[in-house]
Amino acid sequence: MDDNHLGDFLRARRAGLRPEDVGMVSYGARRVAGLRREEVAVLTGVNGDYYTRLEQGRERNPSPEVLDALGRALRLDADAHAHLFRLAGTAPSDRPSVHAAERVSPALRQLMDGYPNTPAFVMSRILDVLAVNALADALYAPFEPADNLARMAFLDPAGRHFYTDWDRAAQATVANLRQAAGFDPDSPRLRELVGTLTEHSADFTRLWNAHTVRGKTQDAKHFLHPDVGPLTLTYQSFDVRDAPAQQLVIYQAEPGSPSAEALNLLGTLYATRRQTESRPHG
Repeated sequence: MDDNHLGDFLRARRAGLRPEDVGMVSYGARRVAGLRREEVAVLTGVNGDYYTRLEQGRERNPSPEVLDALGRALRLDADAHAHLFRLAGTAPSDRPSVHAAERVSPALRQLMDGYPNTPAFVMSRILDVLAVNALADALYAPFEPADNLARMAFLDPAGRHFYTDWDRAAQATVANLRQAAGFDPDSPRLRELVGTLTEHSADFTRLWNAHTVRGKTQDAKHFLHPDVGPLTLTYQSFDVRDAPAQQLVIYQAEPGSPSAEALNLLGTLYATRRQTESRPHG
């Protein structure tokens, strides 16, 4: 990643829009897809040279008013709009310390263990899996290891089988990671993760360069677990108040559904396996 995060974002979002998307008439031959810089400047109400300097990283202090105008001009949704402000450094500082982002409190671990019949786990903004309860451990057992949701989706061979709609899962994963980059674009851990993923996955690189930003949704997740078959799970995610960089994610199946039966079976299989492994040999 280079240091012109704001400019990269503006260029990518400009390239994703056509004149007709923003109510403008196209004129002249276009060498590349998307809006021209001067068209974005007109829509934003700023000088064309000023907008060019923003994209090139020579102007790094746009006002909130300019950022709001850019958000409207580029048709940004709420997640992308907030991401734009963070990249410009005008959002309130909410970067946690590295240690706070990685440490899961004993009370939170105890809370997760209190959900024995549903998978629950804690993850960081950059999708590192920080703690799991027993059923989440069983759910993610196909991965070696279950350490980061982006690495698992793109680099672990189990990913393409585990995620029934892999393309959709991959897009959502990268959009979540892009949102995380807005909070701390210079994070060493983020740089390391993105570097590894871009080196080994062309699919990740393509999606990453699209600069799509999206927070967690409430869409159902569709998995194919090698031990119990298809699983359709909904989920809720909760910000951890004493560790703002962490989220608690809890999956659940529709009561009485085949997925609920499969989840119960998975828990039984996992418990039996653990008991067998813990018995002394000899």
